[in-house]
Amino acid sequence: MDSVAKIARPQVKKWNIIETPDAQLCLKLATELGVELPIAKMLIQRGITDFEAARSFFRPSIEHLHDPMLMLDMDKAVERTRKAIENQEGILVYGDYDVDGTTAVALMYSFLQTIHQGLLAYYIPDRYTEGYGVSFQGIDHAAEKGISLIIALDCGIRSVDKVNYALDKGIDFIICDHHIPGETIPNAYAVLDPKRNDCPYPFKELSGCGIGFKLIQALIANGLSAQDPSVYLDLVALSVAADIVPITGENRVLAYFGLQRINKQAREGIQVLLKSSKEKAQTKDITITDLVFSVAPKINAAGRIEHGSRSVEMLITNDRKEAEEIGVLINQTNMRRRDIDTKMTAEAFALIEADQYFAANKSTVLFQAHWHKGVVGIVASRVLEKYYKPTIILTQNDGIVTGSARSIRNFDIHAALSRCADLLIQFGGHAFAAGMSLKPENLDAFIARFESVAQQQLREEDLQEVIDIDLEISPEEISPKFYRVLKQFAPFGPGNMAPVFLSKGLRDDGAVRIVGNNHLKLRLGKRGQPCFDAIAFGKSEYYTEFSEGLPCDVCYTLDENHWNGRISLQLNIRDIRI
Repeated sequence: MDSVAKIARPQVKKWNIIETPDAQLCLKLATELGVELPIAKMLIQRGITDFEAARSFFRPSIEHLHDPMLMLDMDKAVERTRKAIENQEGILVYGDYDVDGTTAVALMYSFLQTIHQGLLAYYIPDRYTEGYGVSFQGIDHAAEKGISLIIALDCGIRSVDKVNYALDKGIDFIICDHHIPGETIPNAYAVLDPKRNDCPYPFKELSGCGIGFKLIQALIANGLSAQDPSVYLDLVALSVAADIVPITGENRVLAYFGLQRINKQAREGIQVLLKSSKEKAQTKDITITDLVFSVAPKINAAGRIEHGSRSVEMLITNDRKEAEEIGVLINQTNMRRRDIDTKMTAEAFALIEADQYFAANKSTVLFQAHWHKGVVGIVASRVLEKYYKPTIILTQNDGIVTGSARSIRNFDIHAALSRCADLLIQFGGHAFAAGMSLKPENLDAFIARFESVAQQQLREEDLQEVIDIDLEISPEEISPKFYRVLKQFAPFGPGNMAPVFLSKGLRDDGAVRIVGNNHLKLRLGKRGQPCFDAIAFGKSEYYTEFSEGLPCDVCYTLDENHWNGRISLQLNIRDIRI
């Protein structure tokens, strides 16, 4: 893998400085809020132009959540759930095997446990024998157990034939999904999906677990429970972080209060997974980034390598000892996942570097029959990060080719797959990530069609990764007050990314050193001005320039570095120009 990394030069990134808002508007907002002008500029860039909008942004409130009854079919979902509880029917909580699906199942199952006296079970399909989404096998399992209601979370919106199959067996469905519907909506008792064209719900970007939370809110509002729904927000925050949904609107509120709960009173499983991470061994506030990198991969690993039901067990237990025992198994599974992922990524890079065919293409589609189905999505992300083209990684199981797709800005990969639909068995997902399956005999035609779509839609400039820069500032502008206010922009994520700054002409003060495999630790500043600690991950190739004291332009985010009980500001360098 190291030799491959040396062959492929890093992509040169385009720096896009976001347009500075109107100066008078910036000054007015800065005065109203009592903040520095750069803060006002960044707020306006995020659509926050007056005091009230700023108050909602900086002080999220549960009151900002929409009425769940605004969602199409929510009344039907409440009615059918009430009937099942009153009649003590068998209820099966069904969900996908990723973080969004398993958190959604844990949320709904935990809630129903408090109000349902009848048979209650949960079901996560096997990635290898059943595949994504609702399966015939899962419905057969429900019928055998005497289940008459399935609540499907983070899946089901395209399961038209499966829902009909269940109806023939006397089983109703309530679908809680957030994926893009197909042409036909399943004939379920209720279909909750804000992305339905006929759904008037104001916020369209909830996670699958978020849809489940709205159903719980509605059930509580309609008298089925007196419970405080906020006890489930740690699960919702985890799903928001892992499923890469925009952290705007309702998702910002859900993530904000979910993080509060995680920091004060997280459920046992989340606490165990956080404490098992080396980087979380010291005490500090948990952020969305921590959930993305320290918790989500471990929960995902169970579904990728073994079975997602283990993740649900981890998330629903109230017993610390049980959580720790499951945590050991999940951590072991995650280590196996890392080994498989590392090997597959090296193989993918080698395939690309060995064939000039890929250099001429505007997409990257790789197929190896022996690749592990559970990590194709991770490998797709790594290939995209290195080569910055729409990427699909495919493997084969039981005579069917399956894979995961990841995309770049300006290329809706779900729409692109729609143009290949006649070559696919099924597909689903979002603009930036999707999954698909197809027959082996259609593989070559699919690769050619997908590349043709990419050639038609993508310009050469679209294949250059862009770093959006919020502001050009000088390091002396980074005051303690500036950073205190900046921290309140969190939680960060899609739609509200951590602000990126550009500072020009910075030099290292002689502290530069290589740490880890290929990272740089520095102290950067301008002559006669204070220096800041800085970390540049994966950028050891710039060691010589910094050690020689050459001036550099850097774009970076601001972080707190926690070390030996001390907290200091550091620049987290995204890109460098000499």
